[in-house]
Formats: sequence, C-alpha cells, structure tokens
Amino acid sequence: MQHSPPQHFRNRLLTPVQYVKGVGPTLAKLFEKKGILTVEDALYFLPRGYEDRSHLKKILELKAGKKETGFGEILLSGIAFYQNKKKRVFEAVLGDGSGTITLKWFRGNERYLRDRFKKGRKLIFSGEVRWFNYQKEIHHPDVEVVDGDIEKDYLNFKRIVPIYSETEGLYQRTLRRLMKTILDGYADELSSPIPPEIVERQDLINFSEAFRRVHFPPEGESVDTLNLQRSDGHRRIIFDEFFFLELGMALKKRGVALETGVPFKTDGILAQKLLNLLSFKLTPAQQRVLSEIKEDLEKSHPMNRLIQGDVGSGKTIVALLTCLYVIECGYQAAIMAPTEVLAEQHFLNLHRWLEPLNVKVALLTSSVKGSEREDLCQGIRNGNVQLVIGTHAVIQEAVEFHHLGLAIIDEQHKFGVVQRGLLKKKGGNPDVLVMTATPIPRTLAMTIYGDLDVSIIDEMPPGRMPVETKVFPESARAKVYRMVEEEVKKGRQVFVVYPLVEESEKLDLKDATRMAEHLQKDIFPQFRIGLLHGRMRGDEKEAIMTEFKEGKIQILVATTVIEVGIDIPNASVMVVEHAERFGLSQLHQLRGRIGRGRYPSRCILLAQYRSSEEAKVRLRAMEKTTDGFQIAEEDLKLRGPGEFFGIRQSGLPDFRVAYIIRHTPILIEARKEAFRLVQEDPELSQPSHAGLKEVLVKRWKGRMELATIG
Repeated sequence: MQHSPPQHFRNRLLTPVQYVKGVGPTLAKLFEKKGILTVEDALYFLPRGYEDRSHLKKILELKAGKKETGFGEILLSGIAFYQNKKKRVFEAVLGDGSGTITLKWFRGNERYLRDRFKKGRKLIFSGEVRWFNYQKEIHHPDVEVVDGDIEKDYLNFKRIVPIYSETEGLYQRTLRRLMKTILDGYADELSSPIPPEIVERQDLINFSEAFRRVHFPPEGESVDTLNLQRSDGHRRIIFDEFFFLELGMALKKRGVALETGVPFKTDGILAQKLLNLLSFKLTPAQQRVLSEIKEDLEKSHPMNRLIQGDVGSGKTIVALLTCLYVIECGYQAAIMAPTEVLAEQHFLNLHRWLEPLNVKVALLTSSVKGSEREDLCQGIRNGNVQLVIGTHAVIQEAVEFHHLGLAIIDEQHKFGVVQRGLLKKKGGNPDVLVMTATPIPRTLAMTIYGDLDVSIIDEMPPGRMPVETKVFPESARAKVYRMVEEEVKKGRQVFVVYPLVEESEKLDLKDATRMAEHLQKDIFPQFRIGLLHGRMRGDEKEAIMTEFKEGKIQILVATTVIEVGIDIPNASVMVVEHAERFGLSQLHQLRGRIGRGRYPSRCILLAQYRSSEEAKVRLRAMEKTTDGFQIAEEDLKLRGPGEFFGIRQSGLPDFRVAYIIRHTPILIEARKEAFRLVQEDPELSQPSHAGLKEVLVKRWKGRMELATIG
C-alpha cells in the first residue's frame, strides 16, 4: 500500500523518498543507507558507471584483456577448491549457446552467493575478461539477475544503461525503475539560478535536462565519455557545484578586502637583528615570499595569505620574521598549531631565537593548567606576552589579547575555516598567515583556499641531500639492523618511528616503548637509545631532544611526534616500522626529518606482508619520488579531496558529484565566472541575482559569514 505524504511539500524536491510511488518504508530504509532521504538526494545519486547494452555480445565474442558485458544462463554454481584445497572460490559457469564463461568470487558471503546465483538463473555480467586453463573467466564481476524477456525490457537493455552503487536488497533493476519514476515526476523541479549569460558563455545545457541525460543517456552518447564523467550532462551538474563554491570564495575574499586593518611598518630593526643572528641565509624563494608578506602588511586591509612549502623549505623562519614586524609596531602575534607536540616544537625552536631579542614568547596548550594558566592569560591580556604559540587553546573564550595584530595558522588543512574565523575574532581584524607543508597543486590551492593569496616557497635551503627511500619486508629486518649499525659506526644518527606508544591488545603493532627496550637490550647494546613520544611531559621531551641534538643518543625511537619541526643535520637514516599504517603525506613529513646535513640519507620503510593494495601503492609512490607535489597528487588520488583537505571539517560545501582532481578544468572556469560576477555585482543586489543568494546560503549551510552580501 502506498502511503501519501503527511503534508504538501512546498519544495517538492524535499519530499521524503519514501512517498515516491513504488518506494514505501522498507525501500526507504535501504535508500537511507546510501544517504538518500529526499527526492533531491535521489536525483543527485548519479550512476557510478555505464554499460552499453544496445548490442550484447555473445560469450564467444568476448575478448580477453578487455572490460566486456555479456548475457548467459547459469549452468553450474558452487565452491571450487584451489592450492591443495586451501583456497575456497565461489564459481558460476554461464553459457549462451555460443560458449561458456566462469564468474569467480574469491571473497564474499557464501550463503548470499549461493542464494543469488542458482542454476537456471539468467545474468547480465560485466568485468575484465581473462584466460585461465583455456577458459574465459571474470573475477568479482558486476552482475544483474534478469527476469522476463530482454528483448522488450527497454529500461535495462537495448541502450546505454546506468550502473548505480548498490546495497544489499536494493539492486540495479529496482534502482533503475525507481530513478526513472523520480526523474519523470520531479526532474522539472530542478533549476539553477546561474545567470543565462554565464550558461551561454560556458555552453552549458539546461539544468534539469542534464540530470535526465546523466541518469538515462540518450542514443548517440559515448559510453567512454559518460564513464569519465565528461558528458555535457555531467559537466553542467559539476559546473553548478563548483560555481557556488567559488561564488562563496569570491564574496569572502571581497569581504576581507572591505575590512579595515592596521597598516604595519616593516622597516624596523628586530627582523634584521634576527637575520644577523642566524647561521644561514634566506633562500631567494624565502626572500620573495617575505617581500609579498611585507607588501600585505603595509596595506590598510588585513592580509589573508597562504604559504605553501615542502617539508624543510623554511616556512617557520618566514613566519617568525613576519611576527617580528608586527611585534615591533606594538602588537601581538599568535601561532596556532594542530597538535601539542607541534606547538611545543615551535616554542622550543622559536624561544631560542627570540630570547636574545627580548621578545616575550609563551606556550599555551591544554596541558597548561591552574595558576600557571591564569598568569599566562593575564600576560596575554595586558600585552606582556608578545607572541603566543599554542593549540586550539588559543581560540578559547577565556583567552583575551591586548592587541592581536597577526594570526598564523600552521598546517591549515587540519583546521577548519571556522577556527580561522575564531582566531581572527581575537583581534580587530588581524592579518592572517596560513602555512601548510602539504603541497597542493597551485590551481587547487587557489580553489580550496580561494579567499587567500597564495605564496609558494619552491626551493630547498642549500646543502639538503636527496633522501633515498626503500621498502623492505619484515623478513629483511636483520639486513635493516645491519644498515643501521653501519651508519651509527660512521658517526651518524638514526630515527626509528612507530605508529603506537604502548602495546595495544587490538592491534598487532610494534610499539615504541617496548621496542626501545628490545633494541637497547637485545639488538644494539653498544649504542645509547632514546625514546620520545607525545605522552611525555614537555621538559622530558626537551631533555631527550637536547641529548639527541648533542649526539649523546645515537638512535632515537619515536612516535610521529617527530613528524614536524625537528632539525638534526647528523641524522641520516630513518626506519619507519609498520609503514603500511601511515598516510602518504605523513610518510613524506617524516622523511623530511632526514637529509638535512651533508651526508647521503636513507628512509627505510619496513612493511608487513599483509599490506592492502592501497598501502602498496602508497609505499611505491614513496620509493619513486621525493617531490612533495607529486606525493600530494598521489595522496589526493588515493584519499579523495574530502579526506585530504579535511573538507568535512573545513567549512567548505560538500560536493555530491564534483571531484576536485578529476574536474580541475571545470573548476577553473567556474572560478573565473564566479569572481567576474562578484566584481560586477559585489552585493549580489541585481534582481536577476536574487536566486544566487538563496542557493549560496543553502550550499554553505551557514558556514560562511555572508554579512557582506546583505
């Protein structure tokens, strides 16, 4: 029985999917598993791929080495055994009169497979065809059980057919039937307020027509173009998503330009004093970025700049010089880091440089408690503390600044746009400098941080040695230990990095504490081994790091606390245990701790044999290149932009369809149009732009202060 909606939905697109003819409560629950609650959600649930079923090939015609689609009847199905009966494989042998093919499943629920693939059932199957023992086979194919006459089934055959992401109980045929019902009943409700002149300039098709074509492609569409999401329909929907991202960015950037800030003088003596104290000279890239920053500081509206630079390119010193310009003008500066360890690292490095200059610097993290915290907050309030280095603690309500002139955010992708906003509110429109060691292709940086100007430190300080990276299996552990021993005997030092601090019952991972004892007692009794991890007190960490720097400790066993900010020129080897457990960017950051002296350096990745395919791809990428931008590209491909940029937390709109890496050309066009529109109508006050505001607010879901557009 079909239930009718309890009320009339003013916006029909917000109708709960359960009230669509043919859905009902049971299927609605399955749709919910896919994040589909409303009709609009369903329309944006685009096919994950397409199959050309206009002319189905016979099994005899299917070619090995190609992705093919065929049709046949199950002649036989069940478990087959391989490798001396150790390996169970579920198989279904299909025939169509012209020949046979075997479909194989190496993993999966056996009961479910037996129920679904019974003898006599007809199937459409798709996948890469291969030869095995003179027989065609497909591993883990896409399959669809067929009922009825395929000659008359025009929704599932005789055309290019959409393939959706399934969930158990909600299969292709059901999905296609329901999507067809939803398109026929609701597609006309879809509209986009992007102005006609942009639609024309970009040669975009009608918005609702785009959804019709993407779900059920018309005759003549290319199946390859559809699978690459390059059809006119895909382009229209993707452009729309990017346009509203960029429109928000353009308005935010304009809002910043409208704010009044403090024009700082940058010709003081503090920064020059620091430069005289340093044992090195700034690279041309650092000098270039510094002059871009000085230009921003001197303007009467706040700076909003992103500094990108690979691990070890020298962002910190540029940030510190920026702080000194502001401090010398009588203002305070704050540096916010994502973790206590990184905040402590910055503090240890910077207070050494600042003490001789009589600049008062303080560390504020959640570990600072009681009267010490009260005194510190008092010092920040009355202006005695000139530079505050801390974690999220810096943006807590209780922390008040006397005169905050500069806010620096390190590793921006680990913070959200919201936190950036909270830090800004601590002062009267302070200048903002954002830093990241995660290299992002320039077009993407302009887009993800579209409201920021981008500076890139694209060269390394002289004397950095390239780091050779090699992956070793667990079985080569003894060889790795010999390499470590040889290096220490030459007078060099070694990092050994573990993913855990103490043994975990759940995970079979070597932990730092236990392994430090084991290495000291059983493997390298002749060397001194130190231990460093995030749970140690600040003074303990500082003592260990000082001993390592002075060469009293030869091998430092550590967790990822050493990921950022540690500079030991004599360390020439890093061994990463359980390398398969680390992300690409993290491995690249860790590797940046070595190769800082004049000795050839090696990063040894010890990986367990059970590594997933994705982990193997990551480790191969590390062996191939030390270029941070290439690493970032690989990381983006593997993790997708949501996880890479922390978009979930960053306050940026979520994309339902658009994919930043794959669709960069569309992104650049959308950005151009959005910025042009805001330049022509900065308040979006033209009557023809009224709809833009409405969609903008909905897409950004209040994650954007749109005060500047009325």
